[in-house]
Amino acid sequence: MGLERRKLSLINWISSLKDESLLKRIESIKSEESNWWDHISNEERAEIEIGLSQLNNGECIPHEQVMKRYSKWA
Repeated sequence: MGLERRKLSLINWISSLKDESLLKRIESIKSEESNWWDHISNEERAEIEIGLSQLNNGECIPHEQVMKRYSKWA
C-alpha cells in the first residue's frame, strides 16, 4: 500500500473513532511534534518557498476559480 493510500486509510479510521481516550492519545502524539519545518526535506522547503513567492507576487488563482474549473471531479 502506497504512502498516500496509507494516510487516507488512517484519516478514514480516525474520523470514525468514538473512543475519547484514543483520540486524546493521538492528539498527544501530534502535540509532541516539533516544528514540522525541521522534519521536511530541502526539496519540500524549496517548493514551499516557491509557492510563497508566487503568492506574494500575485501569481495565484483564487479558490473560487479552482473549484469552478475542477468541480466535475468533486
